[in-house]
Amino acid sequence: MKKIFLLILLSISLFADFKHIDYKSIKTLGKDVVIIDIRTPSEWKETGVIPGSKKIMFFSENGKYDPKAWLAKFSKYVKDKNQPFVLVCRTGSRTNTVGNFLDKQIGFKNVYDLKGGITYGYLMQGFKTTKKDLKPNPVTGSY
Repeated sequence: MKKIFLLILLSISLFADFKHIDYKSIKTLGKDVVIIDIRTPSEWKETGVIPGSKKIMFFSENGKYDPKAWLAKFSKYVKDKNQPFVLVCRTGSRTNTVGNFLDKQIGFKNVYDLKGGITYGYLMQGFKTTKKDLKPNPVTGSY
């Protein structure tokens, strides 16, 4: 089943319909916008995270994923399908896959990804991350 899901994710990523946004424009999405960092804990530790972002790993370090468990954590921050949110990964590749899944398969209407990811769309633009000790989030259980 996971192989079928991955094929669906990869095939729908060819028909990207969700939106790419640069970091400076995120504030135009309104006060309810949520930034979801889908990278791994080692990546968060390496670069830090965007202040205020929610860390919910989608693909594990070895490429495994559990969309149902991820959506349960995600739904604690994104309450309805019209609420805008921005996905962040290292360079934008994983957010394309996850963003298309949320847009096409689940029906979220305001899916964005940080253009260029944290590397090119944030750090190389001169923005600073926060580097804190990683502790599980008491709300979601994720890091």
